[in-house]
Amino acid sequence: MTEEYAAARYEDACALLPGRLRAAAMTVERSRRAETEEIRLRIGRPVALTLPAMELSLPQTRVIRGDLEQVLDRATEYSRYVAAETLRHGYVTAEGGFRIGVCGTALPCGERNEGIRDVSSLAIRIPRVREDAARPVLPELLEEGRPLSALVLSPPGGGKTTLLRDLVRLLSQGTELAPPCRVALVDERGELAAVHRGRPQLEVGCRTDVLDGCPKALAVPMLLRAMSPQVIALDEVAMPEDVAAVCTAANCGVTLLATVHAASLQDLRGRQVGRALLECGVFRRAVVIEGLGAARQCRAERLP
Repeated sequence: MTEEYAAARYEDACALLPGRLRAAAMTVERSRRAETEEIRLRIGRPVALTLPAMELSLPQTRVIRGDLEQVLDRATEYSRYVAAETLRHGYVTAEGGFRIGVCGTALPCGERNEGIRDVSSLAIRIPRVREDAARPVLPELLEEGRPLSALVLSPPGGGKTTLLRDLVRLLSQGTELAPPCRVALVDERGELAAVHRGRPQLEVGCRTDVLDGCPKALAVPMLLRAMSPQVIALDEVAMPEDVAAVCTAANCGVTLLATVHAASLQDLRGRQVGRALLECGVFRRAVVIEGLGAARQCRAERLP
């Protein structure tokens, strides 16, 4: 991924901002633009840029409520009704693959949240496709040309989603090491493929079927019945019901690719969901991502 491409993605995200905030954000030097992972807007505070090692404030800015409303209007193309379901879960996906996290006052109804009013802050995540990010570890995830079930580990913001997305792309299109596979992608939070009006905004391969916005525990059985996948990929296994869905898929002979929050295998074993994932015996490899920003490195480890 070039600095020019990374900076261009930042500039595309800035197009969602009101004019005065956009003008301020565009004064940032190119190297900072390329590093920025999120643009955060909080009422009464300066615009903040999330970089790998710090959060940088733009002191000449001050966010007002109308700024947040303008961003949401642009992101939903002035039709919030269309985005009501994802807004209920606290985010909306804009054209270009930008996922915008939303905070404010929740409107709970029983165990369900009906929406968010009095929006107080937004986080515009800037996704960047890093082609061949997964290629260095791909040989370790294959056995006789067939993909092995694997977990991708890193702390939050460590690059798990980026690596999983590229791994899905490589397996879907095929490489010199492995023939193409039918991949089913569970994109519960809209970050892997960033589907907007039915079309993935980020490249996930020509043989990948995306199920967007569906909880993993429901999505996995649906895909097994309907799409006959060879590989199922899912982001951020965090709940016991997600682990149960993973085990169900493995019993059907499907290769599983999943991400989980953990800094290392030792850290993973110290977490309840992590232990359950390892104890179910589904995964043959773990890909551990270490470092920040351009210094990130990944390595594959065998699992017993």
